[in-house]
Amino acid sequence: MTEMNEEKAIQSQTEVLEKPESQVKEMWEALLENKAAVVGLVIIAFLVLVAIFGPLMMPYDPNASNMGQSFQWPSAEHLFGTDQLGRDIFSRIIAGARISLSVGLAAVLISLTIGVVLGSIAGYKGGWADTVIMRIMDMMLAIPSILLAIAFMAALGKGIDKAVIAIGLVSIPEYARIVRGCILSVKENDYVQAARVIGNRSGRIIFRHILPNVLSSIVVRATLGISTAVLDTAALGFLGLGVQPPQAEWGDMLGRARGFIFTAPYTLIFPGIAITITVLAFNLLGDGLRDALDPKSRKK
Repeated sequence: MTEMNEEKAIQSQTEVLEKPESQVKEMWEALLENKAAVVGLVIIAFLVLVAIFGPLMMPYDPNASNMGQSFQWPSAEHLFGTDQLGRDIFSRIIAGARISLSVGLAAVLISLTIGVVLGSIAGYKGGWADTVIMRIMDMMLAIPSILLAIAFMAALGKGIDKAVIAIGLVSIPEYARIVRGCILSVKENDYVQAARVIGNRSGRIIFRHILPNVLSSIVVRATLGISTAVLDTAALGFLGLGVQPPQAEWGDMLGRARGFIFTAPYTLIFPGIAITITVLAFNLLGDGLRDALDPKSRKK
């Protein structure tokens, strides 16, 4: 009888996890009701299209220099002007969108994957595993993320691939702490206990019965994490540690143009606007997802 009740508890939980179309529709409608989130979603969709079809939109080769056309102010020929090497800034902004978005997504994927695994082990196993993992995470959080990223870059070397790894590593503690906290709040629920009693392995319990219940928190943090990764990418590029010449990246463009802030301010304004809009868009979407995925915040 007890085993039958346990199976019913697991079946009931499974039905909850398999969200009906009506609930998915409600979440989507709640997201669309948030005007700020819609604006962020539209901007992100536009940036993705720019990143995909960028080569078709560039009027000039973003890496081709022409010293005879250096420091030309924005005009019909060069919409955003040209930099100190005569390169078209508009084309370089478009090229930089692909790099910034790809680095942001790749870095979040790395930190999310490792953070979820470590957080799951710490939260579910507890004991010495929890102590060791979380103390390491605390040590990493004690150091500012950009300084830790620079330390990783010093060890790994310069380059965009190294920047992806560095940015991904410094964000691991955030996901680990979120997942651990969520697992601690649900692992003692009846359906988890029932799954454990009938012989399910720890890995199956975590990934089949626990993580789906904390997925909303992970999705929201990952969305906001992309904006942080874009900022970190720009910071490393500004310091000359990220993308190496002649590739175009917004932070690198800012770093190389900072000496012309008074003579050619447009060389800094447009890359700065691109970074600001991208970060703002992901923050708006993240806030909207947080509200849409939280049933308590939805209007009835």
